[in-house]
Amino acid sequence: MLSYAHGTSETPLRGETIGRMWDDVVARHGDRPALVARHQGVRWTYAELGAEVDRCARSLLAAGVARGDRVGIWSPNKAEWVVLQFATAKIGAILVNVNPSYRRSELEYALRQSGCSLLVLAPGFRDADYVEILRGTDAPALRRSVVLGPGWDELLSVTAAPAELERRAGELDFDQPINIQYTSGTTGFPKGATLSHHNILNNGFFIGETLGYTEADLVCLPVPFYHCFGMVLGNLAIVTHGACIVIPSEAFDPAAVLEAVAAERCTSLYGVPTMFIAELDSPDFARHDLSSLRTGIMAGSPCPVEVMRRVRTELHMDEVTICYGMTETSPVSTQTRRGTPIEKQVTTVGQVHPHLEVKIVDPVGGRTLPRGETGELCTRGYSVMLGYWDDEEATREAIDAAGWMHTGDLAVMDDEGYVNIVGRIKDMIIRGGENVYPREVEEFLYTHPAVADVQVFGVPDERYGEAVCAWVILREGAELDEDGLREFCAGAIARFKVPRYVRFVDAFPLTVTGKVQKFRMREAEIAERGLAAAAPTA
Repeated sequence: MLSYAHGTSETPLRGETIGRMWDDVVARHGDRPALVARHQGVRWTYAELGAEVDRCARSLLAAGVARGDRVGIWSPNKAEWVVLQFATAKIGAILVNVNPSYRRSELEYALRQSGCSLLVLAPGFRDADYVEILRGTDAPALRRSVVLGPGWDELLSVTAAPAELERRAGELDFDQPINIQYTSGTTGFPKGATLSHHNILNNGFFIGETLGYTEADLVCLPVPFYHCFGMVLGNLAIVTHGACIVIPSEAFDPAAVLEAVAAERCTSLYGVPTMFIAELDSPDFARHDLSSLRTGIMAGSPCPVEVMRRVRTELHMDEVTICYGMTETSPVSTQTRRGTPIEKQVTTVGQVHPHLEVKIVDPVGGRTLPRGETGELCTRGYSVMLGYWDDEEATREAIDAAGWMHTGDLAVMDDEGYVNIVGRIKDMIIRGGENVYPREVEEFLYTHPAVADVQVFGVPDERYGEAVCAWVILREGAELDEDGLREFCAGAIARFKVPRYVRFVDAFPLTVTGKVQKFRMREAEIAERGLAAAAPTA
């Protein structure tokens, strides 16, 4: 049997714009809670949030924003982020998500490359003064910037007539672009994945269907809105089901998450594995009543088995699911289902999503592989992006002639269609001709009782080409040294998989979304161990 699967469903795809969906949801659920932003003191029903969205949409029209114009949002998680997401959709503007951690050169690139004409920005974030950074940025297409606070109030003080908003809505089509998200480039500059109403509305809807969302659910979102995890798996999955968005803080804070879940009686919680680890290890964990939780999503990076088990038991998330995808596929391609057997729930990223296709191919020849063999995972269907903004060459490299998006992820599909991600093609360690998959070694090292978290990657080696290196975070109060870790590996995993280099650290370098940056670890190891001479040269 080949490593190919397609997602059947009795529920059809939704052929409508996000704005039309939004109006229907507000009409049906007007008196129900829609948004709680605890750090801002905001509590809005759907009717109240709907009024804010319409006022913002009419203000954008009054400001001269045309269909297809790019409107940037540079802010951590705030209520205004949600308002702008749906307001731009209602007028057919393309929302450009700007990473809150961007600084001048990165901001300038995103604004120039997208041709952004209006930018909504927070005054700042952490130690960054956004207003000062923007002041020195060269972005020729940018006509106006709006700073949240007085600037936001000023924007909303002038509005077009309701009839103008209705007229604009009638011009829109669900296949038109609605969002640009910049992917983290491994080489060169980031690329702007361009997504349509149809892409992200349907993906969000079927994520919510898989989670069993209803208007009774309250979903805690500590993941950033600028990323698909927050705005699609989060906001769109939630509102398409009339549920409530709960923002615990503007950026991830484990204490704020636990307080929000307990105080709001949240039924669902999202996060990457590092977030769940931080919550479970919080000193105040035991004093919070988290029994209202039933489901949620763990995604963004490989999910350790032991962490998943703790989430199911200690966080009461019996129906927690794992999602897998990428920005270019809107983003989710596979997801575990409620009722999935425990062994599948903790060791795979689930089965193909409704209305999508996945296959696993030989990374070199492109042939679809038999089930059980490792190859590159590809996705096809409604979720595949329109392309990279203003970059046809990069689009052709990512999406082949048959419409398959090549993910760059190494995966295995079993006989039941469950997919397991075993690493990135670029992360695979080739040691003396032996392929080492970092995920496999990480899963083994997680079973050591002293290990709280671990990341495995390759570093240059003159004799073998690459050597295995592990960065390890120990549990509080635990003791372990390099010899002890290697002794634990001896006889349990193949000798070529045992880490040659081990470093014990307090934290890993992370992106703003909580994704581990292995390339920074690799760079640090090369510099500190003097391995540059062993690195291959072009």
